[in-house]
Amino acid sequence: MKIAVGQFAPTADTARNLETMARQAEEAAAAGAGLIVFPEEAMLAERLIGEDFAVRVLEGWSGFVQQLSFLAARTRIAVLAGGYETSADGRPYNTLVTVGADGAILGTYRKLHLYDAFSHRESDRIRPGDRGVTVVPVGELRVGMITCYDLRFPEVCRAVVDAGAEVLAVPAAWFAGEHKVDHWQALLKARAIENTVWVVAADTCSEHTIGRSAVLDPLGVVVAEAGEEETVLCAEVDRARIDEVREVVPVLANRRFAPNAAISDPAGEVPAAGTEERS
Repeated sequence: MKIAVGQFAPTADTARNLETMARQAEEAAAAGAGLIVFPEEAMLAERLIGEDFAVRVLEGWSGFVQQLSFLAARTRIAVLAGGYETSADGRPYNTLVTVGADGAILGTYRKLHLYDAFSHRESDRIRPGDRGVTVVPVGELRVGMITCYDLRFPEVCRAVVDAGAEVLAVPAAWFAGEHKVDHWQALLKARAIENTVWVVAADTCSEHTIGRSAVLDPLGVVVAEAGEEETVLCAEVDRARIDEVREVVPVLANRRFAPNAAISDPAGEVPAAGTEERS
């Protein structure tokens, strides 16, 4: 299956962002893509909105998802994009949604790790996710979703893979700064290599973020990469490449820890050698 990445700079205007996404989805569909992955905040850029942020989310989330459904059904291409979803405590969730090519919602993922780092506090305005990981079927592949800062946590990426993901979709708004491009590129490679899965990363390209969206194969080879401008990337992604790499580098099969042991065992105990399940 061919997968596309739509890199752009979201604004505070959801309608304008949807126009950009429609244009990029049409380009991806014309190129034969079965899925297009858009960045975090594709719905709207939180930093550009003031005190009425929660109200804007309340009024806009359901309409945004509906428009994604219309877009997917019209272009006959699955769509994965980031937005903000209302919550009970007034702080919206930072949520990804995947819509199938028929317009049906396949699944959502609420960002687990909020960006409380590098002098930024996402948790002041955003509520952390509470539903665990999400993996959805898209065509012949299973796609797992993580968001931006999640990329720095290998345990959540491994949990997504243990849940069956063959493609790790990484919508992001990766802030610019010293070493940040190096971190982005190194972490994308690491997540692909250690999990032997495809990684499809869609970043924003605003004045505050780095762009450089990319598609990496299960050996960490970059097969498509953007610069810092709005663009659409396309790459062929298949299960055969995963099988080929895992035959040579069977890191998942060779594990000495039970799947998910590091995050599911509250006591933090390491299973005795020989007692773990093998994948």
